[in-house]
Amino acid sequence: MNGLSKESVTFLEVDEGGADQRIDNFLFRHLKGVPKSHIYRILRGEVRVNKKRVDQTYRLKLGDLLRIPPIRVAEKHEVETAYIPAVEFPIIYEDDALVVINKPAGVAVHGGSGVSFGVIEQMRRARPQAKFLELVHRLDRETSGVLLLAKKRSALTAMHEIMREGNSDKRYLTLVLGQWRNARQHVKLPLHKFDTPQGEKRVMVREGGQAAHTIFNLQKSWPEFTLLEAELKTGRTHQIRVHLSHLGFPIAGDDKYGDFARNKELVKRGLKRMFLHAHSIAFNHPLTGEPMVLNAPLASELENFLLKLGAEQES
Repeated sequence: MNGLSKESVTFLEVDEGGADQRIDNFLFRHLKGVPKSHIYRILRGEVRVNKKRVDQTYRLKLGDLLRIPPIRVAEKHEVETAYIPAVEFPIIYEDDALVVINKPAGVAVHGGSGVSFGVIEQMRRARPQAKFLELVHRLDRETSGVLLLAKKRSALTAMHEIMREGNSDKRYLTLVLGQWRNARQHVKLPLHKFDTPQGEKRVMVREGGQAAHTIFNLQKSWPEFTLLEAELKTGRTHQIRVHLSHLGFPIAGDDKYGDFARNKELVKRGLKRMFLHAHSIAFNHPLTGEPMVLNAPLASELENFLLKLGAEQES
């Protein structure tokens, strides 16, 4: 919606980038700086699609003519967006439908919750010619590895269906404190989200929470640590981290659910981040149906820590 006038009515024809998107989500994206409450207010009154009123659940169609009333965009937001750096992250795979990157640890996938910008905003800034670029899924800020972005609305909706139906295979590598015994273990523990008194989002195992299923495969063990591969059967917030912490095997370096005293020791030993890495994803291509297996190599700081553990064990 480039060229949106703040002071006059705007008419916009929906292209492929907006087709099949809910109108409220479309307006959130294109009216940056406008409070959501105001967007819902104009949706109830002044927004028209093909000269008719629609509610917020309406999905836009290719060629729809959208009427948007005069909008006053927050000046502060306009200033902030000017400072988003253009960044191209390491690319694992790219075609006309998808771009798959190896996300580094410490980078949020999107702005919000005290973060001005994330991967998606930086990629959009780096690719001003891109008509459409959206996150297919999310990774925690401190988690590295495979992250999918869609370059077409059709690819995004198809990927969401693939994941919703359980037709993708997402696997993570994680180093936990303690000696894990079972070669393969299914963990089914319900997860409940809540806010701390400080306003931070947290998750805990609790009856009545959302169903969550992780399979852990033993990869390698040391006297103090175990390297596990985690298969996600559901995609709940902080699922792997909370399942492991609840079982008494917190992830090394986890600053939310981990062993804080041990984390301080690990920093001195060279591990300065959470050891959780999305190392592979498998699915059939959303548009061609071709089988895809995409892998992200372990970040160098994690690989080096494993080498150090091996050297300590031999000495």
